[in-house]
Order: sequence, then C-alpha cells, then structure tokens
Amino acid sequence: MNVLDFQRMKENNEKISMVTSYDYWSAQILARSNIDCILVGDSAAMVIHGHKTTVPATVDMMIQHIEAVSKGAPSKFIIGDMPFCSYRKGLDATMDTVDKMMKAGSQAIKLEGADDNITIIEHIVKSGIPVMGHIGLTPQSVFALGGFKVQGKNEEAAQKIYQQAFSLQAAGCFAIVLECIPYPLAQKITEDLTIPTIGIGAGPYTSGQVLVFQDLLGLQTEMKPKFLKTYLSGFELIKESLNQFDQEVKTKKFPNIHEHCFQG
Repeated sequence: MNVLDFQRMKENNEKISMVTSYDYWSAQILARSNIDCILVGDSAAMVIHGHKTTVPATVDMMIQHIEAVSKGAPSKFIIGDMPFCSYRKGLDATMDTVDKMMKAGSQAIKLEGADDNITIIEHIVKSGIPVMGHIGLTPQSVFALGGFKVQGKNEEAAQKIYQQAFSLQAAGCFAIVLECIPYPLAQKITEDLTIPTIGIGAGPYTSGQVLVFQDLLGLQTEMKPKFLKTYLSGFELIKESLNQFDQEVKTKKFPNIHEHCFQG
C-alpha cells in the first residue's frame, strides 16, 4: 500500500484497516497480516511506557519506535505520530522532527488538531511529505478538553469539527482520523470529504478503522472504552501459559531430557 491507495480505496468504497504498532515483534505479525497500514502512535507513551496520557511522548521516543516498526514491517505503509508540542515550536523545529521521523522509517506523519496547525500542515505537504490529520478527541489536548470525552455532541462543537475536516483537506492531508465523535457527524464528514477518514470511536460509516494492537488482542485490561472490540483474550492466554511454565518447572516436567536437552 502507498499513499495513493488511500484515495483509491475511498473512491472504490473499500474499507481501510489500520493498527498501531510500537515494536519489532508486533510489526512482524502485522507484516504477515492483511492489515492495510500501521500507525506508530504516541499512545506508546501509555501502552508501552505506562504514562496516563500521551503528553509525555517525546521525539526521541517516537523515533525509536518508528525505527523498530519499520524493521519489522518494511513492506507496510507506516504513519508516525508527531508527539506533543513537537509541531508547535516553530517551523524549523517542526521540519527537523519531520525529517527525523521520515528517515527513521515513516512514509507519512500524523499530527493532531487543525486551526493554527493549517499553515504548518501546508508547509509539510508542500515539502513532499504525506500528512494525516486528526480531529475530534485529540489526546494530546486531554487537559484542555477536560478528559477523554466524546467530542462534537452539540451543534456548535459538531460544526467546528466539520469545518476543521475541510480545513485539513484543503491543507493537503491525504486522510483524517476522526476520534470519539458521534457517528452521524462522522458519517456526514466522510460523505462530504473527498479524502478518506479513519475512525476510532466514530462509528461504522468512516472510510476505515484504527485500533491499538494491544487493545484489540485483549492484552491490556485497564481501559475498556465503549468503541473497543477485543478479538482475543490475550492477557489471560499469556498468563495461563506463564503459569503453566511455572508449574512445569516446579514439578520438573520441563525441560524434558529427551525433547529439550543436548546429549553431548
């Protein structure tokens, strides 16, 4: 898949699947799957590093994760998340970050919000770098939003998100993530835009869907948002395997002298 396929899939009404990845081993699994593209999300700050929000993500953190994922899934289209404030420190600093992320293995970058970011996005796009937008619930702004809450619930807020979507399209974004907004709003945005939308908590009428790798596989049990569907009880399966290993070591069933040992 390449950046042009997003538009083709939108025009052909083909759904786009995107999953986050932060490391080499999960990227290897995704590389052998039918998933269309990978997002190296700043959610790594929460999922991998244990922070309560995505705000603590740094450029260096994201570079390390992008490099690992690009090695594990070299044939997949990889989008790298620009971390908190990395695109709000002036154009030179922004482009330095974009340069590092692309050289680390991203084929595109994603940044949150519209409004004052439009000029920045236009410059990045004109520099030959694909940009994915992100509106609705923007986790880097969680403190300003008063928490992880559904956005666009009243008419004024919905109209603002709708207008932001068109501003991002006009700025040159090739796709937009719509996060935690009412599905009728997401449907209207998707139908009215010419570029595709990727939903998370935005209903079934977006051009595609994105979920966190660990969430959809049931590898974490602390957060269970309404929009999440788990496809595997990964946490319990791994725990059971570890407990079985522990039991077999203590009962001397492992290692078996005939199956797991060298004879000399």
